[in-house]
Amino acid sequence: MQRRGADNEATRDYIHYLERRVRELEAERAELRRELRRYKMEVDKLLNPPLIEAVVLSVLPDGRVVVKSSTGPNLVVNVSSNVDVSRLTPGAYVALNQRGSTIVEVLPEREDPTVRAMEVTEKPGVTFDDIGGLDEQKRELYEAVILPLLKPEAFRELGIEPPKGVLLYGPPGCGKTLLAKAVATMSNATFIRVVASEFVHKYVGEGARIVREVFKLARRKAPSIIFIDEIDAIAAKRIDIGTSGEREIQRTLMQLLAELDGFEPLGNVKVIAATNRIDILDPALLRPGRFDRLIYVPPPDEKGRLEIFKIHTRRMPLAEDVDLAYLARVTEGATGADIRAIVMEAGLMALRSGRRYVSMEDFAAAVEKVMKKRRRPYAESPEYLESSAPMSVGEGAVMHI
Repeated sequence: MQRRGADNEATRDYIHYLERRVRELEAERAELRRELRRYKMEVDKLLNPPLIEAVVLSVLPDGRVVVKSSTGPNLVVNVSSNVDVSRLTPGAYVALNQRGSTIVEVLPEREDPTVRAMEVTEKPGVTFDDIGGLDEQKRELYEAVILPLLKPEAFRELGIEPPKGVLLYGPPGCGKTLLAKAVATMSNATFIRVVASEFVHKYVGEGARIVREVFKLARRKAPSIIFIDEIDAIAAKRIDIGTSGEREIQRTLMQLLAELDGFEPLGNVKVIAATNRIDILDPALLRPGRFDRLIYVPPPDEKGRLEIFKIHTRRMPLAEDVDLAYLARVTEGATGADIRAIVMEAGLMALRSGRRYVSMEDFAAAVEKVMKKRRRPYAESPEYLESSAPMSVGEGAVMHI
């Protein structure tokens, strides 16, 4: 009896082992089937022909669609039955079957990565309080850019349209870019920063396309501000003759002119541009309706230089003999960038001497090094100063076309 009981126990254990083994094999088979399906899908992806990207131009009454293919020509194509026809609006991106050129998918809306990178996600952290002098320029910039975004109803009550664009011009280092940064911080609007040379591309039409994309992004993110630095890179006066590259730059400029004052209104999109060479800009860019305000940013006067010295030295430990008013007087002709360099050089000289404070002697040596040993042709050339001086009403009227 004991032997028979032991045999029964062994049989039950063996049955339990077989059942467990069957479950393990079933689980392994299910995993292998999933892996097989995954490999089949990968093989299908490798064997499927590539799709062609296209942009919808219009939808015909018979249900067919006119698209502009990325390969070049415009095509009249059919639509697959699994595509939502309501999404086929002009400007939508679609995928075409390579063999029959049938629309098989509506692609999600996307942005050019080059244009998307131009949007500043963090505020520069600069306000008007961080800019010495330029009180008149701050007031005009506030009225032209910030006030229309903050209080649009005030302009509607007066029955006037706010300025579309502002052009900041003047010698280098006088605070044009700094003013734009302050506007970005104070306006709470989307800030899109562009260097004009980024519009210049190798292929025909690329520059104009990027200009369109920038303004399209600005309209979608409105209220927004577009800041175009060094605009003279694409806005020089147009000439009848030139290389193919110069003609492409002119096409980019014409697209910019159309965006600034074309059929589609800018709305809550403001444009700020900066240049050191207003004398070479195309007159069509300077007329009212495009850049309504031309703001001259001059080198700071003595009061402005004193304010700039105070701003750059507010966190600097100064010796009792430091006289900022005297430094402002002896730095005649210095720009804001020059004063910043003087303060930095004085700090380096104190550090070189092993001191944790800056003396008047350090500032005197810094002024000597920065002002006397650094040539500034824009401050010395009377021709440049004459071309950069603020234009009178009569002179501005000559440029209107």
